[in-house]
Amino acid sequence: MHHNSYKTTYANKATVEKGWVVVDANSQVLGRVASQIAHIIRGKHKPSYSPHVDCGDNVIVINAEKVRMTGKKWTDRVIFTHSGYPGGQREHTPTMIREKHPERLIEHAVRGMLPKNRLGSELFRSLHVYAGAEHPHTAQQPKEIKTGFLQQINFNNITTHLQLTTPATCQIACMAIYFKCKDRF
Repeated sequence: MHHNSYKTTYANKATVEKGWVVVDANSQVLGRVASQIAHIIRGKHKPSYSPHVDCGDNVIVINAEKVRMTGKKWTDRVIFTHSGYPGGQREHTPTMIREKHPERLIEHAVRGMLPKNRLGSELFRSLHVYAGAEHPHTAQQPKEIKTGFLQQINFNNITTHLQLTTPATCQIACMAIYFKCKDRF
């Protein structure tokens, strides 16, 4: 066997394909939806994922004002901000933030789940959060994803990947995936 037969390929800015995705945050738990959004922004749902490249999709989040938090987190959780000036530290509860800027709750949660470096700053620019049901990105023709959307994306990637293999293998694998995930579609 030749030693170059299994060469690993990495994505770069020229070869990556970034799509657009719409996520409805209506009555979804903040942390759960934020972790799945961060997963898509990072590009981990794609077979061509490379950890050092922005290979994720652009995510549009609508209905950010209708996101849920469990327990007493609306009043008991404290989020700190700092203006950069001496004595500029401020305390905010999620209720106070939701009244003025409801989209900042999702932005804060997703930013905490991205890398803390230049790549993380670049990835964060792929997130577009809106308080209401409308967004100005209809020209990009985004795909709408429902609840449990991470499983839906992975299912689509697996079936696309299996089309390159033999038909018998593809049929067996697709049947196994279908019976495992049929209640999600």
